[in-house]
Amino acid sequence: MKENNPHILGEAPIGKLLVEYSIPAIIGMTLTSLYNIIDSIFIGHGVGALAISGLAITFPLMNLLVAFCTLVGVGGATLSSIRLGQKDKKGAEDILGNVAILCVINAIFYGGLAFIFLEPILFFFGASEATLPYARDFMQVILLGSPISYVMIGLNNIMRATGYPKKAMLSSMLTVGCNIILAPIFIFVLNWGIRGAALATICSQFIGMLWVLYHFYSPKTYIRFQRHSMRLKQHIIANIFAIGMSPFVMNVCACCIVIFINNRLLNYGGDMAIGAFGILNRIQMLFVMIVMGITMGMQPITGYNYGAQHFDRVKRTLKLGITAGCIITTLGFIIGELFPGVFVGMFTDNHELTDEATLALRIGILSFPVVGAQIVITQFFQSIGKARISIFLSLSRQLLFLLPGLAFLPPFYGVEGVWFSMPLSDALAFAVAALMLAYHYKKKMSGTDLRTA
Repeated sequence: MKENNPHILGEAPIGKLLVEYSIPAIIGMTLTSLYNIIDSIFIGHGVGALAISGLAITFPLMNLLVAFCTLVGVGGATLSSIRLGQKDKKGAEDILGNVAILCVINAIFYGGLAFIFLEPILFFFGASEATLPYARDFMQVILLGSPISYVMIGLNNIMRATGYPKKAMLSSMLTVGCNIILAPIFIFVLNWGIRGAALATICSQFIGMLWVLYHFYSPKTYIRFQRHSMRLKQHIIANIFAIGMSPFVMNVCACCIVIFINNRLLNYGGDMAIGAFGILNRIQMLFVMIVMGITMGMQPITGYNYGAQHFDRVKRTLKLGITAGCIITTLGFIIGELFPGVFVGMFTDNHELTDEATLALRIGILSFPVVGAQIVITQFFQSIGKARISIFLSLSRQLLFLLPGLAFLPPFYGVEGVWFSMPLSDALAFAVAALMLAYHYKKKMSGTDLRTA
């Protein structure tokens, strides 16, 4: 497939397109997950078990970091795909320029506020006197480097959506490769501790950012920076935010939920329980990110064909995506239940943390086989511009089911109540997503009526 001809999205076989677009995205997302796992492994063995707990305290801030980034990057990627489907090259370039500017603005806004109020925020997120120094040292570096992170991640989404999935994959490969080299040097050789892990992350993303910027300044690139594109336009910003609001709300809700989880774990299990959640989160995200790679491969295909009104191709893409997503998360369930010690042992040799993390993993992935379908369905509605449905499905797992579970189960079952609330909410969220999709198919997606959805 010729990467510089995005119009092939409306012509090539769906199966071939999904493989060619998803595999680079899957590799990229898997590498992103490995990026985080590698940091945790180096921190766990090079700094200590409490450092793993301190890292887990930073998850809500990291979710907010991702939220403000995806608000722009995912919204811009979806719109650029739709514009290309409509043969509107100038419109896609205007979106590119607006995404770049908004990434910098969002990074300065979020990073600056979080840096100023960092310690009170971390205490609110569940830090103790023992874990605060680790969480603070890590996030200070990450927040200072947030403009680099935002530009790299935001523009990489546009790169993938405008017909360059392999280049987008190489961006992730480049950053992960640099991190693998730099992290052990900064942590073990230079003895910079958890701050060294954060600095390795930012340095690696800086190199990735240079690669992405070079792509969009190259005259050989189909969609690239132009003078007319480097001006903010109100209607573009509004459309970007409208579509990007779904992943934004999802990540903000994830932030709120993680705050609640951390405080519940601190009350019922202590610092080691928070560390166990950090390990569980990293392991789950490895498989979730693979499914997200599938949805990112689906996004330009569904976005383009929706814009071009090729509705049968949209539906075939969705069916293949759901099947692939369920296979991935079912595989994660089987491996996690059969070999939990192998996963947990990568992160720590502390016996107390190992026991708690093993229990958390066995319980936390009980509903994993259906998680893949829930993710794909949610992202599908986003990719065709149905932001309200996508936002509702994003909220259902976090607010409608997980939050009540965290409120009512721990008082009766202690720390195990926290772990059981996660698979319970996953199962209920899948049921809601399946019902919503069935309704949408019956009422809106018959024949060529998808455009009225």
